[in-house]
Amino acid sequence: MKLHWLLMMIASVLMVQPAGGTSGPWEQPAAALAEQIAGILGPGQAHLILRNNSKISTDEVPAIRRALEEALRARGVKASGSESANIVRITLSENMRARLWVAEIVEGNETRLAMVRVETGAPLQEVSTSEMTLHKQAVLTATEPVLAALEIADSYVVIEPEEIVIFAHSVTGWKERSHAGIGQKKPLARDPRGVIFPTQDGQGFTASVAGMACSGSYPQGAQADWTLHCRESDDPWLLASPQPADTSSGASENLNAIPIRAFYNAVRNYFTGIVTPSLGADLPPFYTAVLIPRPGGAGLLINSIDGKVQLVEAGALKPIAGTRDWGSDFATLHSGCGTGVQIVASGSGEAITDSLRAFDLPGQEALPASAPLGMDGTVTALWTAHDGKGIFAVVRKPASPGEADSYEVDRVTASCN
Repeated sequence: MKLHWLLMMIASVLMVQPAGGTSGPWEQPAAALAEQIAGILGPGQAHLILRNNSKISTDEVPAIRRALEEALRARGVKASGSESANIVRITLSENMRARLWVAEIVEGNETRLAMVRVETGAPLQEVSTSEMTLHKQAVLTATEPVLAALEIADSYVVIEPEEIVIFAHSVTGWKERSHAGIGQKKPLARDPRGVIFPTQDGQGFTASVAGMACSGSYPQGAQADWTLHCRESDDPWLLASPQPADTSSGASENLNAIPIRAFYNAVRNYFTGIVTPSLGADLPPFYTAVLIPRPGGAGLLINSIDGKVQLVEAGALKPIAGTRDWGSDFATLHSGCGTGVQIVASGSGEAITDSLRAFDLPGQEALPASAPLGMDGTVTALWTAHDGKGIFAVVRKPASPGEADSYEVDRVTASCN
């Protein structure tokens, strides 16, 4: 009986050991990540998807997957087929400073984030949440679609499809003060767009809408009021607001020094792909473009009309992975968290309740840097604030039956975790 009991004990010990040589150095990060996933998901089943976007050899990926499955199973989470309602997407990524394993845990309509970071030559660090948290604050509401807005000279200048509206600050918030027609002579596209930027003296603005260029100034004086003027124009649009230099990213070039403009197709509602000055690469037609700091200077990130996100850098057009769930709008945010500058993108597809999420772009893959931020409506426009430390989002809020939708302008900022 004693021999039988001893053999049973030996067998039980062997059963809990990892399969000979299958996990190796991946046991510890797999266990750390599995601990976080199980804490979020709880016991049950999940469809495990593993992507390798790092320098880890593809020969090692099966061992990593086995290590993850064993670590999850030990914590009550069993890897199952694609029919499972729960999905765990794990991406093996890295940049010049760290190797990151990022897990996106999807339960129904909710997605949460977990990751482990392995610093070069340092012990494993667990990160129970993302590196930053997005926050939103409602600024003003409007009854007409808002294409763009700018806070300047103690006012909010709002570009609507057919009017420029000036909001002044009151004790109860921003209230409409005056408005002027833009005067388009051509029919508007179904989804009109516009941009607005401050003048260098901070007392005026320039704006572009379909087939029109507008400007405004606010002279000093107690009885002063805005002077607004619009004219027909086919001039290219300024693509992005000038941003402060980012010293943390190693960029050697101030983004203020790169005023890139693009020609806009008002009939089809997108940029043609022709920019000035030339970037040395043939660009496809695109919806959105932002300048981002890169180790060698700056790059232009574009979202082409076929849904592909690409980076124009050093005269070449490079595909960007990890953007499958992005919508057509994104903007840069100088948060000071993580890499210092993130891209904030809206969710893909038309949704009753949209979301925003921040991403790092250390190489050619977008890595989640925050959890999704629910926006209580559909995001229809997105741009970087003039100070670079926030972004503005226009959210179309659905109305009750028989009533018109309303539009809310939200300022979105970030805090570092």
